[in-house]
Amino acid sequence: MGLVVLTLAAIVLVRSQPDWPFQQRNLATYVLLILTSIGLLLWWLFGSRVRWRTRFRGLVWVLLVVGLVAALFRLKGVTGDFVPIVEFRWRSTSIIESPTIVRPGTTISRSAEDFPQFLGPNRDGMLFRPTLSTNWSESPPRVAWRQPIGEGWSGFALVGERAITQEQRGLEEWISAYNLSDGQLLWVHTNLARYDTTIAGIGPRATPTVVSNRVYTLGATGILDCLDLATGRRIWTRLLTEDAACSIPEWGFAGSPWVEAGQVVVQAGGADGKSLLSYRADSGEPIWSGGSAGVNYSSPFRVTLAGKPYLLIFGRRSFVAHDPATGAVLWDVPFGTGMPLVANPIVVTPNRILITAGYNVGAELLEVIPGASAPISIWKSKRLKAKFANPVLRGGFVYGLDDGMLACLDVRDGSQRWKEGRYGHGQGLLLGELYLLMSEPGELILLRPTPDHPNELARFPVFDSKTWNPIAVRGDRLLARNDKEVACLEIPLASR
Repeated sequence: MGLVVLTLAAIVLVRSQPDWPFQQRNLATYVLLILTSIGLLLWWLFGSRVRWRTRFRGLVWVLLVVGLVAALFRLKGVTGDFVPIVEFRWRSTSIIESPTIVRPGTTISRSAEDFPQFLGPNRDGMLFRPTLSTNWSESPPRVAWRQPIGEGWSGFALVGERAITQEQRGLEEWISAYNLSDGQLLWVHTNLARYDTTIAGIGPRATPTVVSNRVYTLGATGILDCLDLATGRRIWTRLLTEDAACSIPEWGFAGSPWVEAGQVVVQAGGADGKSLLSYRADSGEPIWSGGSAGVNYSSPFRVTLAGKPYLLIFGRRSFVAHDPATGAVLWDVPFGTGMPLVANPIVVTPNRILITAGYNVGAELLEVIPGASAPISIWKSKRLKAKFANPVLRGGFVYGLDDGMLACLDVRDGSQRWKEGRYGHGQGLLLGELYLLMSEPGELILLRPTPDHPNELARFPVFDSKTWNPIAVRGDRLLARNDKEVACLEIPLASR
């Protein structure tokens, strides 16, 4: 009894630590429960005063219960806070039926509203159109179509009528293009590849990048493809594990390709100067490689700071800047604790950039000084811990999920203006002054955040299971998906 009371007290203490992220509290709770269970079992076998026959009967009953639970249930994965997702073993895991391909035409109607890559046109999670209506009680979003999709955590690139994503179907990794208006499959390219772990999940996790008439994708096992946008025909392919002599990362290759100025840049994480790789966009021929900082799970990002261009990426335990022309490492700033670094950096002024990470790392504002060998740190704060949701900047304030709760951070000093609402580890986009947030449980939330309040305006249920995939918006269409299904919403727009 004393051990149980002590354990309960320790759990209460762990759960009440305000500065511990939910993941850390949950993991510590599991450790306490496991150690207590082992301790009770050892006491029962060697410390109790009951007859040995009774002790062995008790042990048999424990083993039978554990075996029964293992026979009835399986671990499907975990939430962003490391809460186990358990399901019955007899629940169907059959491969979903492959849709019929409807051969598309070659004409693609491009527009300024296209969403051609991860986090939108500028890879910053901010859009300037469309202007949304906020009265969802009278004019709620409408589900234009909904259908099953292969597993994976990829988002969509939306160009013209094509909605392009990556998914897992059995032993094949798909790059698929759907019709934005009705969800029909226009084309598919398949690779014989499969990434599958209990914790990380199944399938690809990077979002396609579309430039001109080509689609660039990176699969979870390191297959880099260039496809024709109109037909899905493969133009060239590379394998990062061969080019960089590296292994598949723990959570799979997750960084979306950066394509600009005739080159495709991806992170492989190889040693000996093969951390970041650049290829010719037209042929796939290597251009340069640089850095040895290891791999993480953010996407390459080109910015100009203090008048100089940089390619930015997170290494294993650092924030690294490369020369876009040569791949040479310009600076390498220590950051993180070895846990995943995912959220993309945010440019807050012409010479300042904000980086943030979960797992109790927090945020740091860096200033780039012309001629200096490395940026200087302006402030550090534990008040914004973005695990893999990407925060956004508006009017000198950063809005994002701090350990699963929406928070506002003042970029001047790193102070937190507010932290409200438990949304889990979802994804969001800023459209003007409005923020669209897809929560981890699968609910779409509309907010008008200000430095004083999150101002939640409306909610619309979309899914009923874990949703980690980034959302995409083109015109009045919003594409949302998780590892089970995809939904196209017609979102209400403000009158013009």
